[in-house]
Amino acid sequence: MELTTVWFIIIAGLWVGYFVLEGFDFGVGTLLRVIGRDEPERRAVITTIGPVWDGNEVWLIVAGGATFAAFPEWYATLFSGFYLPLFAILVALILRGVALEYRGKRDDLLWRGRMDTVITIGSVAPAFLWGITFANLVRGVPLDSSYEYVGSLGDLLSPFALLGGVAFTAVFVAHGAIFLALRTTGELRERANRFAARFGVVAAVLTVGFLLWALELRGDVASSVLAGVAACALVAGLVANRFRREGWAFAGTALAIGLAVTALFVAMFPAVMPSTLDPSSTLTTVDAASTPYTLKILTIIAAIFTPLVMLYQGWTYWVFRKRVTVEPVAVS
Repeated sequence: MELTTVWFIIIAGLWVGYFVLEGFDFGVGTLLRVIGRDEPERRAVITTIGPVWDGNEVWLIVAGGATFAAFPEWYATLFSGFYLPLFAILVALILRGVALEYRGKRDDLLWRGRMDTVITIGSVAPAFLWGITFANLVRGVPLDSSYEYVGSLGDLLSPFALLGGVAFTAVFVAHGAIFLALRTTGELRERANRFAARFGVVAAVLTVGFLLWALELRGDVASSVLAGVAACALVAGLVANRFRREGWAFAGTALAIGLAVTALFVAMFPAVMPSTLDPSSTLTTVDAASTPYTLKILTIIAAIFTPLVMLYQGWTYWVFRKRVTVEPVAVS
């Protein structure tokens, strides 16, 4: 297997890890005011992701760095053409991180309420914009013969892209609700379970609709099979949630997100930036790749450090695996 293909698979795997893990972070942040009805409950909701949210964002950093190193032309075209949505994602993630860290710095309900609002916005906006971004990667964008983006912001907001944004957001919210049901107790757990059962149907319909449209645009047999299994995993997760088997439910939604993202990457390959103007202007893995020597060095580095990072993150999840209880919080 050529190293360009190997690194396309590695980058796809990094994005899968990011969306599976950061996906429930986005869902929990979106549901902060929906599931948490008062300050003690919202404190408990935040505590479920407190030890892991920043570690989950490492997957995004590594994915971006790997793209820059292995496929610099892809990185340049993507970040120049999608500058505004990617910049908005960056700002939203920064503000969300600040709000998560500073929420408990003052015993003031007004202060915490404002931080909760920032957390919610900083969770919804990236989920929606990532959906738009990946929908456009599947659909294609206007590229000239130099692989330069020649479209406008409006070209990124097609009906298919907007559906992608809504579908990504919906499935992350369902994923987050199931995570809350898995990690909490009492009324908070019951409320999260009920919400996941009801909203999960909406998320499933939107996700299946988006995948069907994506496969019609770029799909093949392999991506169609993966998308079909993803849909089945999502339904199985929702069924498990109704039977109060939150562990299996979370595994189902995680598998569904992972397989759905994998299906999108399989449908894209070998094109990383399809051109809607001229097929000859489509940017492929070969066109975008670094030199073979660079890819070889990157492969050695990845083989050494990737297992260590994954072991550390797995250890973190194991340490903080216990359910979170709602406890009274004294505020002035």
